[in-house]
Amino acid sequence: QVQLVESGGGLVQAGGSLRLSCAASGRTFSTYVMGWFRQAPGKEREFVATISRTGSTVNYADSVKGRFTISRDNAKNTVYLQMNSLKPEDTAVYYCAAGVLTTSDRRDSYRYWGQGTQVTVSS
Repeated sequence: QVQLVESGGGLVQAGGSLRLSCAASGRTFSTYVMGWFRQAPGKEREFVATISRTGSTVNYADSVKGRFTISRDNAKNTVYLQMNSLKPEDTAVYYCAAGVLTTSDRRDSYRYWGQGTQVTVSS
């Protein structure tokens, strides 16, 4: 099994930036498609971004396209989410996830999940 640990969350003002990191256990990180999801209070967990095993393919939710960038460093067993031009509506707990099939915006495509990191954007 894979353990994922997110970090880098915090409180920022609207228009600011944060970089989230997700560190994965094991030595088979490159086997997994990785994704980022987020969940605000009272709302369903929603797709944010996904990246293929090699990093050659990325996909984003329309709500973050042009503002967020997902990347990975397989040598460091880490996936990142660079978040720029943050908006109050980006406030949520952000989760990284690992899957074994292909890049997907579906929650059930991912087998392993981190504990989440809080991102709060103030106006």
